[in-house]
Amino acid sequence: MSYIKADEVLPQNIIKIIQQYIDGENIYIPKKDGSRVSWGEKTGTKIELYHRNSLIYQDYLNGETVAALASRYYLSDKTIQRIIREMRINESV
Repeated sequence: MSYIKADEVLPQNIIKIIQQYIDGENIYIPKKDGSRVSWGEKTGTKIELYHRNSLIYQDYLNGETVAALASRYYLSDKTIQRIIREMRINESV
């Protein structure tokens, strides 16, 4: 997250009002409700993970063991089991 100086983007009267509540401290101003995107959508990470998880699930269905998948994808056995469980649930929906 980068910071923007308030005096570069806000009118002085707004700055004076904010200073009544918080003076010289950092403050986070959230985005408007309609402008938020969910995690991973902006960078494509969400799609990449879904693709990876699909490959893991297909390999599992083709007979690969959880231990072999964990070793290949550098994940724990528990994580592989969670991915398989989630993909199985998504497949049935």
